[in-house]
Amino acid sequence: MEFIVEKIGMSRTVDVPAVPVTLLKVIDTKVCEVREDGKALVAYNSSKKLNKSIEGQQTKYGVSKEFNKFMTIEVAEGTEAGDLSTAALAETSVVKTSLDTKGRGFQGGMKRHGFGGGPGSHGHRFGRRIGSIGNAEWPGRVMPGKKMPGQYGNTQVTVKNDVMSFDAENGILVLKGSIPGHNGARGLVRIVK
Repeated sequence: MEFIVEKIGMSRTVDVPAVPVTLLKVIDTKVCEVREDGKALVAYNSSKKLNKSIEGQQTKYGVSKEFNKFMTIEVAEGTEAGDLSTAALAETSVVKTSLDTKGRGFQGGMKRHGFGGGPGSHGHRFGRRIGSIGNAEWPGRVMPGKKMPGQYGNTQVTVKNDVMSFDAENGILVLKGSIPGHNGARGLVRIVK
């Protein structure tokens, strides 16, 4: 079973020793249509502008104006159209969270892959460059997957975390440790056990 969440940020417990935790807000969703494969089309609130296609979906599934984005997620057996219940989160102990990491733009090899770089003194010309990439006669091209400068971050990462607590009234899920993504990032939480 999956839920759409928004990352609030990190905090810590008041226990001794303190445990770092991440706070997630479970987004209110409406189940529009349940499919035979165990997945459902759900609508939730987004800052996305309304257009004719979204208005058509809202009319088709009978959801109000605040639910203006649609997504397919896994749901439990017996789920019907209407509000998605978060009662299962109160009994779970481990979840998998999928969010996009922070985007860092175009980065060099040292920051992107942790290369060591050249010596820091005595007139070298090497600096923070990656140096030779090793081609002579064969293969005569750069092989796919070669560690070079390029786009770093902004990729989907899934991590497994223990659930510390769940506040059903406010929809706040507290996970042990950190999860990827910036504060305000939206992603999915899947119940493991």
